[in-house]
Amino acid sequence: MVIVPEKTAPDARSDPYSTPRKRKLRSGGPLIMDSPISLPTKWKSPRQCSSESPNRAVTAKEMIANEGEIKSHKSPSKSMQDSFADKLKWNPRDGEQVRIVKEALHVSMAPSTIVCREDEQNMVFEFCKSCIKHKKAGSMYICGCPGTGKSLSMEKVKKLLVDWAKQAGFLQPDVLSVNCTSLANTSDIFSKMLGLNQPWGKKTSASPLQQLQSLYSQKSSSQNMILMVVDELDYLITKDRAVLHDLFTLTTFPYSRCILIGISNAIDLADRFLPSFQSLNCKPIIVTFRAYSKDQILSILKERLREIPYTVFQHQALELCARKVAAASGDMRKALCICRSAIEMLEVEIRESIGLSEISLEEKASPRQNIASDPDHVKQQEFDVVRIDHVALALSKIYRSPVVDTIQSLPHHQQIILCSSMKQFHGAKKDTILCELYKSYTGICKSSLIPPAGILEFSNMCRVLNDQGLIKLGPSREDKLKRVTLNIDEADITFALQGIRFFRNCLQ
Repeated sequence: MVIVPEKTAPDARSDPYSTPRKRKLRSGGPLIMDSPISLPTKWKSPRQCSSESPNRAVTAKEMIANEGEIKSHKSPSKSMQDSFADKLKWNPRDGEQVRIVKEALHVSMAPSTIVCREDEQNMVFEFCKSCIKHKKAGSMYICGCPGTGKSLSMEKVKKLLVDWAKQAGFLQPDVLSVNCTSLANTSDIFSKMLGLNQPWGKKTSASPLQQLQSLYSQKSSSQNMILMVVDELDYLITKDRAVLHDLFTLTTFPYSRCILIGISNAIDLADRFLPSFQSLNCKPIIVTFRAYSKDQILSILKERLREIPYTVFQHQALELCARKVAAASGDMRKALCICRSAIEMLEVEIRESIGLSEISLEEKASPRQNIASDPDHVKQQEFDVVRIDHVALALSKIYRSPVVDTIQSLPHHQQIILCSSMKQFHGAKKDTILCELYKSYTGICKSSLIPPAGILEFSNMCRVLNDQGLIKLGPSREDKLKRVTLNIDEADITFALQGIRFFRNCLQ
């Protein structure tokens, strides 16, 4: 048998202009195109590979990261698609596209990836993992303001815990989730717990709590740990606090298999009951979910919108929503509600613009016209995304402050002064002198072809704004040398003026 050496073609990767080659499989299979774009493979040393044995302990961060890698691993074509994401147009007139976006932003829709809560998830996961490893009961209290991802993170931890138990060879824990708002009586929670612990058919005159106490006082044939997730824990607080105390003391019995995790919005609940918990030897580990910051809210919104193949929101619109919600409460549910409401504002604007006539839309979409040079098509581009003024209108439904009402009721030139002061103080600069603010004011007026007021009238308008508490004027012998300081939040000015078409470009 004569072996004929194969002619090797030059490496496609070395030639950026080479075309994909056809490669035939040895099994005589179909031809496969070799792409010149190849992902670099990461070399691993034998020592590094040996550390990744199946018996190695896995942390929550690694499991979350592995899931993220699987979901975020993209082929070259996918990455190219993402790079051209800005070219994909969203059609808000398409009911199906609008429905997909609204579903992605709905509170009840759990995102595929939970961001900005990795540290808290890791704490809860490591606690549960330790209890299962050592077959030891324990309790934890998760607290935080509404809309900070407590229940959502706990759902993620439950999934991670079951997956870890399978991989590590431990018995999977029995999981029981109870929302206390659904209980007719606070003591019904013990009946739900007993349903997991006691087989059917056994009847006794003792109460469910007494049966659980008796069960956890003696060795049982069952080896499964029980993960008990109690949401809205503050609903169990009674006058004598007996139910809450009895629930946590179940973790102190010698043969208890209960991993109790309580979730509540009451941050001070643990502080109020901490002395009594310590005396009963059932002090829980406390994990606090802080309110979301502006950057975190923005990241979560982008993560939810990333799976949608077209651009829906202006970046400035999402920033305004995140900044306002973070300053008010940090409630992520409010941010999602505002985004959905902003989409509805865009729908209303489209309906008002087209009215009942759809003939004009068909004519503009006709291929016989040059759409790129059509001036009416440029106007339609405003309907392609949710703008910052749509978000401002949605915010006005939820957050309404006296400062915003005051700014919106000001005369036009006084609103321009506030807008110019915000541009003047953008960044680290906190104050300026009156004549410098006047230059900024006249610049906005001239760019908008509006005759500016004189320096004397401008000084009088600044005094009016000072009397209303919107700006602060410092003492000086000459009016033009007075120090001017903005006395309100810049977000309030943006929020109040963004709905006015004149200020859209000024506030960008």
